[in-house]
Amino acid sequence: MKRYFLFIFILSILKLNAQIHEVGVFLGGSNYIGDVGKTNYVDPNEMAYGILYKWNKSPRHAWRFSYIQSKIKGIDANSSEIARKKRGYSFENNIKEFSAGLEFNFFEFNLHNFGQRVTPYIYTGVCYTNYNELYVLNGETKIESNKGTFAIPMTVGVKTNFKPNFIIGLEVGFRYTGTNNLDGSNPKNKDLEALKFGSSNSKDIYVFSGFTLTYTFGNKPCYCGGK
Repeated sequence: MKRYFLFIFILSILKLNAQIHEVGVFLGGSNYIGDVGKTNYVDPNEMAYGILYKWNKSPRHAWRFSYIQSKIKGIDANSSEIARKKRGYSFENNIKEFSAGLEFNFFEFNLHNFGQRVTPYIYTGVCYTNYNELYVLNGETKIESNKGTFAIPMTVGVKTNFKPNFIIGLEVGFRYTGTNNLDGSNPKNKDLEALKFGSSNSKDIYVFSGFTLTYTFGNKPCYCGGK
């Protein structure tokens, strides 16, 4: 029995080594869409950075894992909506995101072919986001506790290889969260219900936009149907 498990373990390692891997970084900016501040969809105003790993299963798709962190903020005074300007609220929150999912290439992106390749791609999966639960008292935003929420990432981008083992990408990713309180507008604490404001029917969204730079390594994978 021990030999059987050892055989399965060795087979798993060999299969893993037969894939092509990518490790690298994300660097860009973040913005938030909700009940405080601007309503622009893509308007990075704080730095975002993180690390990522991809396990390419074919020239068309890869499993992708990442960790990205950033500060998000909203300032009513910068909004184009008159009601928000008059209200004058502002907030800051810290986002720490773990994400896993599938990246799909529109064109074949075989990392072992010579020459430069370019492809648009999309990415989706699931995120777990750590953030601060906020509330607004007398116009001042305060932290109540630290919370976590799940989010759905919807990312579009384009990437190209510019050296044999390096790939650079440009992407914009929307995170549709399960909370309505990244900005302090909808605290979960029942004792703070009187302090709620804004829409209670929509969840908050935050956006990461920027560049990815990855280094590829690993043996040539068995791409079924790949060239």
